[in-house]
Amino acid sequence: HDDVTTPLFWELGDDGWERMRFGQSEPLPMEEAVQHVSFYEAEAFANWVGKRLPTEAEWERAATWDARRGKSRYPWGREFAGYEANLGRARFSPAPAGSYAGGESTTGCVQLAGDVWEWTTSYFEPYPGFLSYPYPEYSEIFFGEAYRVLRGGSWATDPLLARGSFRNWESPGRREAFAGFRCARDV
Repeated sequence: HDDVTTPLFWELGDDGWERMRFGQSEPLPMEEAVQHVSFYEAEAFANWVGKRLPTEAEWERAATWDARRGKSRYPWGREFAGYEANLGRARFSPAPAGSYAGGESTTGCVQLAGDVWEWTTSYFEPYPGFLSYPYPEYSEIFFGEAYRVLRGGSWATDPLLARGSFRNWESPGRREAFAGFRCARDV
């Protein structure tokens, strides 16, 4: 991990930072969530700013829990109408924070679904009540400390999979996924 200095596809050009996107070089859009970062890069950045990555349980509580109504399917409620999140390849890139006002969670977090899969510190392990989807061999063979949990879905994710309970996983060193992160802190 020592030779990694920038997110995947970033490079310093003559006029500032650029990224390769779908085979084309373009100026780095500073208002978008960073994507194509490994767990290690996300964790290093969070530590650098004096924060940390959330656990899977913290992420799910922030995304789906409402003290009055209980648990919701999505951060904004029970249904997806299409305007609450950047999902389903509608934009083909992350959207600036605040672009989907209807998608705010009851905890005040914006865009917990869509834009980028978000790294958590949790290993991909079963938990009480966990049901494999769509079939056991799809996920259960990956249980263990070799994989970390990602939550929330990216701009390329189907809205059905972006529900607050869906668990994705990836090797912590992998950078090719549409993965980013959100920092957490103790209060």
